[in-house]
Amino acid sequence: MKPILLHGHERSITCIKYNREGDLIFSSAKDNQPNVWYSLNGERLGSFRGHNGAVWSIDVNWDTTKVLTASADNTCRIWDCETGKQLANIETKTAVRACNFSFSGRYIMFTTDKTMGHPCEIYIYDVTDTSSPVMVIPMPDKKITSAMWGPYEEYILTGHEDGEICQYDFKTGEKNDNCRIHTKAINDMQYSLDMTMFIAASKDHTAKLFDTNSLELIKTYKTERPVNSASISPNLEHVVVGGGQEASMVTTTSTKIGKFDARFFNLIFEEEFGRVKGHFGPINCVRYHPDGKSYSSGGEDGYVRVHYFDPNYFDFKLDY
Repeated sequence: MKPILLHGHERSITCIKYNREGDLIFSSAKDNQPNVWYSLNGERLGSFRGHNGAVWSIDVNWDTTKVLTASADNTCRIWDCETGKQLANIETKTAVRACNFSFSGRYIMFTTDKTMGHPCEIYIYDVTDTSSPVMVIPMPDKKITSAMWGPYEEYILTGHEDGEICQYDFKTGEKNDNCRIHTKAINDMQYSLDMTMFIAASKDHTAKLFDTNSLELIKTYKTERPVNSASISPNLEHVVVGGGQEASMVTTTSTKIGKFDARFFNLIFEEEFGRVKGHFGPINCVRYHPDGKSYSSGGEDGYVRVHYFDPNYFDFKLDY
């Protein structure tokens, strides 16, 4: 399984997203220039230039016409996907951590950090009018580390630095439900193909599978290091997780903990059945291709690696 290496970032990767068809990969990093690539051959299609700080999150809408980026330069920006032209620049008081297009693409949601005396907040804007927010939901007590829209724009799911996962109603802004099964910060949340389940990756060395509506815990995938990202296969009962400790800790810990492999688990039996090496540092983001025939991983080393699965991957069956 020889990977395609995408090297267009000068600093560590923070987020990877595929568009709905899967022909494009959108990547953001701690440099200020998000990129878009062809997933088939790794050719860089273009860049979105304008940010002045690390870009923490990137998203693309349903029909691949607009791109959304969240940055540490206190802005969230909307771009034209085809031309790379900036369509909107929404300024905030603190760094923007997570961003997401709604199911229809009409609304955007982004979260800000709790710093400099300003609280963490969720902002919701109408894409057609970015002059003022539709809603602002304050988070006075804890920082949001990951967030995404729920199915059909009914609510917003948030993951927090204390391991709590919350559900906020889009119409009222009030908290519908919450659970605190993780014990440390949530690094990443991703849906299954039909959005009935989502997987949360945490610093508590686990990735956990939840029911989207009830937030009920379904499965747990354990590792011996912090999990930075996890993704669910769209066509097989597989989960891929990536992680490794903080980059600053790499030289002070044993090599066993510091392994930077993408690890594959059976979705149902929670058993690990494979590993893929390659990154020179912690893996910050993993994501399955929408057709399930490949996956991408982005690391602290600044590379995005696109892995197309060998035929025997699809023939593999767990013995039970």
